[in-house]
Amino acid sequence: MKSSEKEALVHECLVKNYGKYYKIAYSYTFHEQDAMDVVQEGAYRAILKSDSLKQPEYADTWICRIMIREAIRFLEKNRGKTVDLAELPEEGQMDQMEDPDLKEALSSLNETDRAIVVLRYFEEEKLETIGRMLDLNVNTVKSRLYRAMDKLKKYMETGGANYGKMEKGV
Repeated sequence: MKSSEKEALVHECLVKNYGKYYKIAYSYTFHEQDAMDVVQEGAYRAILKSDSLKQPEYADTWICRIMIREAIRFLEKNRGKTVDLAELPEEGQMDQMEDPDLKEALSSLNETDRAIVVLRYFEEEKLETIGRMLDLNVNTVKSRLYRAMDKLKKYMETGGANYGKMEKGV
């Protein structure tokens, strides 16, 4: 496949799946503007590196990995800056990802576990696809998903703020 064809394929994938990439970014940043910045930077990188796409049939998976890496890069760059988790958007419909309690619970997970949960339950990706996106064995994805969901359940049952104390045995 020619470089120009790969670039066109990546562009088409970006346009077709923008909402999915936005949700992935939002699951890391929990802020609308930051998520849009992550997607924009991720799209730029994907188009710039489109000639390195080895398997065109996995273009979407490849772009998801770029978006995840970009979201992590964004968080590392902005470490120390605080985001008000209770902040709600001024307009638009509230969906599951905008629930402040869910945001807080998801933020208690490490980046990989958060990505697995978001990809599985918000994007309805198959476990095999998630494994390819994150370079993980499918059994690893299953076990991490199970542990992450258990942690989220305990977090929500204890009212969130008390979870850290419960986990440490205090």
